[in-house]
Amino acid sequence: MEPPTSEQTEQTETTETTDHEEIWEPHAPATTARPRRVAADGIDLLVTGEASVRTVDEGVIEVTAEDLGEVRIEWRTPCVDATAFWTPEARGTGWLPAAWSAPRRVTLSRGAPVAALIGTGDTAVCAFAADREDVLAGAGVVEETGEFRYWVQATGRLTVRIDTSGRHYARCLAAIAGWWWSGRTANVPDVARRPAYSTWYSLHQNITPEAVERQAALGKELGLDTIIVDDGWMTTDRTRGYAHCGDWEPHSLPDTAAHVGRVHDLGVRYLLWYALPFIGKDSAAWDALSGYALTSADHMGAVVADPRYPKVRRHLADSLARAVEEWGMDGLKVDFVDWFGVQDPPAAGPEADCTTVDEGLHLLLAEIRRRVDAACSEGMIEHRQPYVSPGLWPYATMIRATDCPLSPQENRQRTIDTRLIAGPLAVHADMLMWHPAEPPEQLAVHLINVLFAVPQISVDLAVQTPAQREALAFWLGVVREHVGTLQLGDLRPARPDLGYPMVTATGSGTGTTVVARYAPLPVDAGAGAGPWRSLLVANADADPDVRLVGGRGTAEATVQDARGRTVHQGTVDLVEGGVTVVVPRGGLLTLRRPAQDPHGDH
Repeated sequence: MEPPTSEQTEQTETTETTDHEEIWEPHAPATTARPRRVAADGIDLLVTGEASVRTVDEGVIEVTAEDLGEVRIEWRTPCVDATAFWTPEARGTGWLPAAWSAPRRVTLSRGAPVAALIGTGDTAVCAFAADREDVLAGAGVVEETGEFRYWVQATGRLTVRIDTSGRHYARCLAAIAGWWWSGRTANVPDVARRPAYSTWYSLHQNITPEAVERQAALGKELGLDTIIVDDGWMTTDRTRGYAHCGDWEPHSLPDTAAHVGRVHDLGVRYLLWYALPFIGKDSAAWDALSGYALTSADHMGAVVADPRYPKVRRHLADSLARAVEEWGMDGLKVDFVDWFGVQDPPAAGPEADCTTVDEGLHLLLAEIRRRVDAACSEGMIEHRQPYVSPGLWPYATMIRATDCPLSPQENRQRTIDTRLIAGPLAVHADMLMWHPAEPPEQLAVHLINVLFAVPQISVDLAVQTPAQREALAFWLGVVREHVGTLQLGDLRPARPDLGYPMVTATGSGTGTTVVARYAPLPVDAGAGAGPWRSLLVANADADPDVRLVGGRGTAEATVQDARGRTVHQGTVDLVEGGVTVVVPRGGLLTLRRPAQDPHGDH
């Protein structure tokens, strides 16, 4: 965490044991610790253990509790003008849970210790986060009082940052991500933020060198700089399941290094998929490693290996590192890390050198990252929801939304949720796929829904129609051209309670603002869009009448359809009352102000 600054003060609070209103908690673990009341910046805290409070900024405090056993930090806010309770879990946003609802159990491999109660106007009524990976967190409406109650519990020492500053919730979450990552640097290569091709939906397990090289070549023509080869490369069996995981021999990719070299000759980077925790029952590794299991996954045909054992970590790290060290690949797609998050793991045996699974997982992932970086200066490692913990950030370069095939709205929500607390990492969409008869307008809608993430494409590129290829090339070009704004800019997703029907990103120093419109809503072309010189409006809604409000002055307008063809050019007068520009579904409106326009800096 960051050190105190001159604007941060340490508070010494007088605490005393006090009675407090009991809340029925049928799903929470029982605790006998007696909380003490601590007052801080207008928040009435209940804390077990030794407590201290530090003011970080206006409306932002850090509360620390410490004890030999369980500690808990609890507080309430009036539940006034509340619209949504945000968490980073897939489908985690929208409703307001009750105070007696089951708490979230956050671990290194599942979830992140952060949440926010969001109010009208997308302000954060209260955003909060913990400084450690393993916590139990509860939140919900107190039915008797209309308050919203929050609590975080852990063993030993716990610090919780509480933000009631009333800022836009995305700003509060960005500040929390900065708190988690303070004082550290990240090695995320630029290519991790460029569009990629994935074989999963398009080929599934039908992997051959010829099929991979064909898609890599076609993808490069469209702007896809990386190919991610998924399941199937390590087996000739095509019946799905994970019984063949564990040996990681390239049975479907013979002469692997030469094959990778041919892909590199196309100018395409190469990542290889691994189901990290699984030792399959049909693998040669089964006899040696199945006895070191955290849990059985019978329906998957495998067990989950226990990283507390050096023998297990050595086998897994050697297997994954082989892709970059021996075959010359550029990185790894590390899948199923969340399966290490067994709630009640067996006791560690005498060969284990770690007490906890998380400790062993840290050692395993750190060794994998070390070897990838040593073999490849721009190595990439992909993780996936729900393993989005800041504790895993040092071991990855990007996080992908969890699987949601042919579900553009779900892909949008999952990528935005992840973007909000991904810190330095690139965020990738789940792979985009579509029916061969999909019109180019709807193909463009798929891409616009993941405009603020890195798109991964997973269709057979050889059978796309000319119109589909045009739409794909056009929107991939938009993503590549505006990566600084779309992926690194100030992100402002609107209305999380409605699934983000409009998202805005403003580039730092680029003079560009991008708005994606997913519902027939007016677009703020004034102060809400920042001091733009270029304003891009991507229309993913069937309503073509895009209403621009709040602006002043004039701008040159270009309207392109889903395939990138110009359908209108002219001058637009931006007035407070609003002006309407027709933008077809899947199309793009680009407004440009002259450099000397006095209205460009609101």
